[in-house]
Amino acid sequence: MQHWICVTCGTQFAASQEQPRECPICLDERQYVGHQGQQWTTMESMRAEGHSNILKQQEPQLIGIGTNPKFAIGQRGLLVCSEQGNVLWDCITYLDDETYQAVKDLGGISAIAISHPHYYSAMVEWAQRFDAKIYLHANDKKWVMRPDERIVYWTGETLQLPGDLTLIRLGGHYPSGTVLHWPRGAEGKGALLSGDIITVVVDRRYVSFMYSYPNLIPLPASEVQRMRDTIAPYKFDRLYAAWFEAIVQQDAHDAVVRSADRYIRAVQEVRYP
Repeated sequence: MQHWICVTCGTQFAASQEQPRECPICLDERQYVGHQGQQWTTMESMRAEGHSNILKQQEPQLIGIGTNPKFAIGQRGLLVCSEQGNVLWDCITYLDDETYQAVKDLGGISAIAISHPHYYSAMVEWAQRFDAKIYLHANDKKWVMRPDERIVYWTGETLQLPGDLTLIRLGGHYPSGTVLHWPRGAEGKGALLSGDIITVVVDRRYVSFMYSYPNLIPLPASEVQRMRDTIAPYKFDRLYAAWFEAIVQQDAHDAVVRSADRYIRAVQEVRYP
């Protein structure tokens, strides 16, 4: 029996003798099946292929965790450290003994929270190893490919976690699209951890929003307006999206509002040169 892992999205499945026939997450129009067709691996195979994780301090009490070489979507997780217990935001697939020890030395993990199904990855493997609970919004329960008793399905619009953290259902990319507000981040000015529910674009003065990133399907203006209005009351000066370099270092709240307004104008107007 193996916990097979989808090579394209990095999701780990419930144990089975044979490889799953397909990955429902990748068959959805918000993702894709790779050009080589559906492919599978295992944690053991990843170790044999030489994968490893790197830990990088993003700021005090915030550690990024990513896999080298890049695997699947390539996102990195963020470990938010506090005396009330460390929270892992947006999981990654690969986990080895070296990563376990490094994270344990930082205080371990008491809770895991994830922005949306593309980053569910090997969340159960991580939760079991660190004896942690996983907090997922109930709207996306059907996308969980490895059910486990450690998963807590929350409902509503917000959920408080240890360390003065708040999960906010923002929607957009997925109905349950969740961001994490960290008021102690950015030297007390507040930080928002957004996965790609809000994504940082190449011009880091701006962010953007999308229904499907790989297939370039936009969100309607009404949904972006709702997202804008939902996040506007929260104070944050810095925004961390899903990759090491995807950061708005300052004035992130204004960047989100400004970007939402620009997006709404763009999809409502026809532009010609």
